[in-house]
Amino acid sequence: MDSNTLSYSLELVSGNGLTLNCEQKAGLQTSLMILKRNYRFSRVLFWGKILGIKDDYFIAQGVTEDEMKDKKSLYSLNCMDWHLLPPPTESLLAEVSAMARRRFVGDPSFEYERTETRMQGEGDEAVKEEVTIKVTEEKRLAATVFSIDRDVSVVPRGAFIRTLHGKVQVNRSFQGLSCLDAGNLSSYLHFTEPQQLKHRSVLELADLEPSIDFLQPLSEDIPKGCWSVQLEGSRVCVLRSLLWLGLTFFHIPSTPQHGYIYMGDGIKNLDLPFML
Repeated sequence: MDSNTLSYSLELVSGNGLTLNCEQKAGLQTSLMILKRNYRFSRVLFWGKILGIKDDYFIAQGVTEDEMKDKKSLYSLNCMDWHLLPPPTESLLAEVSAMARRRFVGDPSFEYERTETRMQGEGDEAVKEEVTIKVTEEKRLAATVFSIDRDVSVVPRGAFIRTLHGKVQVNRSFQGLSCLDAGNLSSYLHFTEPQQLKHRSVLELADLEPSIDFLQPLSEDIPKGCWSVQLEGSRVCVLRSLLWLGLTFFHIPSTPQHGYIYMGDGIKNLDLPFML
């Protein structure tokens, strides 16, 4: 959610019981402004909080020209001092996925260890060898933030456009979804490059606008039922992810106000297919 409307937006997503105290809100209001100036971001977003055993990680994201590609993630333990997260690689994502069922400790230098057996050599000379893989919690944090964004980041249809130069930018003319469309899951899109585009018929393609329909709708997610859609207070539409418990999105119909926040333990709900 945009740092400029942080206090207001937090009230709209506090229905899950997780929020920030007054000290944390005050610290974020000041430090995020300094962060935007120091890194020369065009916008700074408060991404959320990942709960740890000793300390919690507060996550912010800064964007420049391209809202999707030029995005940097940072973390803080005290809402004041921010540190850049390293960009996750495919190998890191694979390593983290194998050890991601444990709670975060709250110490960026903490090392997770995992031992696996690999074959060394070829043919008759191949032998089994145990290899110990170590991953720091800072790298696990970077991989977790990336995975949550890839799986469940949400924007309303039309809130962002892709320019002729291929850059994704805020649609200044977006005035919000209608009350009818706001309750429809197909009106919300994943704010990430589509993993697998659905094959559409000629009639379906005729209703699409290339500049805004370049993202994948939430209605195509598998398994069905992995999103909860609710209208709270008769004026705010709230979406909650059942895949990453703690991800909450809000949108006020007929206004450009929208955003999402994650507040959870950073552990993916792998039992979801058996719960539906």
